[in-house]
Amino acid sequence: MPRIFGTDGVRGLANGHLTAELALDLSVAAARVLADRGEFEGHRPLAVVGRDTRISGQFLEHAVVAGLASAGVDVLRLRVLPTPAVAYMTQALGADLGVVISASHNPMPDNGIKFLASGGLKLDDAVERDIEQHLDEPWERPIAGDVGRVTPYATPVQEYVDHLIGTLSRPLDGIKVVLDCAHGAAYEAGPMALRAAGADVIAINAEPDGLNINDGCGSTHLGPLRAAVLEHGAAAGFALDGDADRCLAVDHQGEVVDGDQIMAILAIGMAESGHLPKNTVVATVMSNLGFVQAMRAAGVGVRQTKVGDRYVLEAMRVSGYGLGGEQSGHVIMSEYATTGDGTLTALHVLERMAVTGQSLASLASVMTRLPQVLVNVPDVDKARADDDPVVAAAVAEEEAELGESGRVLLRPSGTEDLVRVMVEARTADEARSVAERLADVVKRQLSL
Repeated sequence: MPRIFGTDGVRGLANGHLTAELALDLSVAAARVLADRGEFEGHRPLAVVGRDTRISGQFLEHAVVAGLASAGVDVLRLRVLPTPAVAYMTQALGADLGVVISASHNPMPDNGIKFLASGGLKLDDAVERDIEQHLDEPWERPIAGDVGRVTPYATPVQEYVDHLIGTLSRPLDGIKVVLDCAHGAAYEAGPMALRAAGADVIAINAEPDGLNINDGCGSTHLGPLRAAVLEHGAAAGFALDGDADRCLAVDHQGEVVDGDQIMAILAIGMAESGHLPKNTVVATVMSNLGFVQAMRAAGVGVRQTKVGDRYVLEAMRVSGYGLGGEQSGHVIMSEYATTGDGTLTALHVLERMAVTGQSLASLASVMTRLPQVLVNVPDVDKARADDDPVVAAAVAEEEAELGESGRVLLRPSGTEDLVRVMVEARTADEARSVAERLADVVKRQLSL
């Protein structure tokens, strides 16, 4: 059977690849696997289910709930709620399983299903493989009083907001901020949390209609946020994605502050206050070299992982680190959350502004982003990318020329027959020239 789970759950065209039937079967299989592993031993299992604002989330939610209840699991319906809020409620309510129905930053026609284990943690690969193997298998269905009960949960948004506010050490003192909610899952919780913390909030793209999620807005389209910050004279702006597990920012001048800069701001603040475990932050190999240089200058260590927030999370859990994330805006503060949380991130950046009295632009200036160029080389044998001696020699030659002012990263794609060539250098022209030369070498040596 081909893999159904990707790097972040099951995702695809809603009612195309991701059908109601598949959603129901996945939920039944998930319940059976967790039961077989003893997760429900000695008690009646409980699951929480939340979704983003996509219209397809409505029928997929009902299918997931039906599957879980038919497998004997009691279900609390959280309705529209950000991914990190579902993770929090899974932990706070002592649920055995959490389910998020969302395709995050993907276009509206897509949707996805992500399962969370008890404690709000992502399922590991082994459990996902077991779920796939249990699909469509015959099973003994519970009957009568053994089927699950389904109950709407009354106050998930307020409880999540209360949790977020409890992570702050001081109010935000009327800081004017624009929040782009991407017409997504945080359209209610995001503005509510920032206002409860004392900020003066202008919420934009906070009117979901089931069709407009991520449509020209949010963290993948920063134009509306930049315009709103300048129009309202705000101190900062933050853009969430559809399920609000990531955010990017703009300063009062409308300049973009990316995930690396956000992590730098938070890492330095946590280190200064003695709240950065092991004085180390976790990032991926795609983080800008300027981030690594800034952390080195601040005396903060950097642990780098493969691309993907699941690898960042794994490194944080295994080694006990407290802060990690990606350039794309996934920022994980493990003291308060088990996954990336865009609203939590925005709150703590604003708190850092309030504590220091500095603007976001001033705080972000702690790191200088080196120009970064990415070239995709298609139709190549990506399996040989790490072993070809001619490619390796070309990379070594370019790295020697760049010295400490740049770097090269060749990375086989995880989903396509292509190799990604990423180069950072002192100037964009230099980075592009190096990337194009290496892309030519990769194409000549590895063509299929």
